[in-house]
Amino acid sequence: MATPRILHLVGSAYDDFYGDLSRLYAQDCLAATADLPYEVQIAYITPDQQWRFPRSLSPADLAAAQPMPMVAALSLLMTQPLAVMLPQMFCLPGMTHYRALFDLLKVPYVGNPPEVMALAAHKARTKAVVAAAGVPVPQGEVLRSGELPTIPPPAIVKPVSSDNSLGVTLVEEAADYPSALSTAFTYAQEVLVEEFVPLGREVRCGVISSGDGLIGLPLEEYWMDCDQQPIRSHADKLKRLDSGELGFAAKDKTKSWIVDSSDSITERVQALARRCHQALGCRHYSLFDFRIDPQGQPWFLEAGLYCSFSPKSVLVAMAEASGIPLQNLLMRLINQAIPPKQLLPLSAASC
Repeated sequence: MATPRILHLVGSAYDDFYGDLSRLYAQDCLAATADLPYEVQIAYITPDQQWRFPRSLSPADLAAAQPMPMVAALSLLMTQPLAVMLPQMFCLPGMTHYRALFDLLKVPYVGNPPEVMALAAHKARTKAVVAAAGVPVPQGEVLRSGELPTIPPPAIVKPVSSDNSLGVTLVEEAADYPSALSTAFTYAQEVLVEEFVPLGREVRCGVISSGDGLIGLPLEEYWMDCDQQPIRSHADKLKRLDSGELGFAAKDKTKSWIVDSSDSITERVQALARRCHQALGCRHYSLFDFRIDPQGQPWFLEAGLYCSFSPKSVLVAMAEASGIPLQNLLMRLINQAIPPKQLLPLSAASC
């Protein structure tokens, strides 16, 4: 029987930053999952919306791969024995339009469908949905160009549709609103202004689906400080290396860590995360950020409904802390995505 093939969908149809981000995580994923019982194929998209099918994600192989328009690329994919697609694109078109293409091709993929990704990409709409499900959210308002905020400082100003804290500002004085709004509007046509939740703690919670229902994974907590670092910034997540390549910001146990499962906040946040997962209509897995105020009340901040399955992915770290290795996690979710007759045993993954 032929070895099933997994297609890694990498790159960005939007800009070079998201393309670099996608390649950064996808390279780690390819190395970490090389032992899976799948033949690997890579499809790489560039901002000019050309497709390439490189042998690897090295600069040399990317340069050597022949570019082709989408119609030709899809025609080629229709002849390939693809068992499953793994989405590795983090730009909005990659999370929505390109996933929808694979729905049309009837190629299953791991993760959330395009309509759910589109909803989660708009922070204000996401907040409205989870709030309707009973999840506490900070009061907020959406502004368009020329509109002024009514929420008094301190407040958070952020684009409604950017990730990795791009364009996010903590406004402590009303006089700082114009500058913060100008920054946020460079990333989106709508800006979300919301009440600042006083710092107690900041955590993320992942959820994965299983035959027994939804599993809340161990929380990851981030180092924060009321004076030095009241919010997480873009620099806390990614950085440009001297070579010009995108790299991960330094990450160690002093900056983030897995919360002990006996911590009283764990069950409360996990329960809210499962409620968010269901309210948004998530599939396979989900990831949510929460701010814990000084009184211990969790407040929903935003959803991150994607995972690259790189060892540095937050969901992967959470799963490993619960005893599920990366390869085993990916195989479990692949088996949820593909038709039952194609299921592969979990023992096929190295543990």
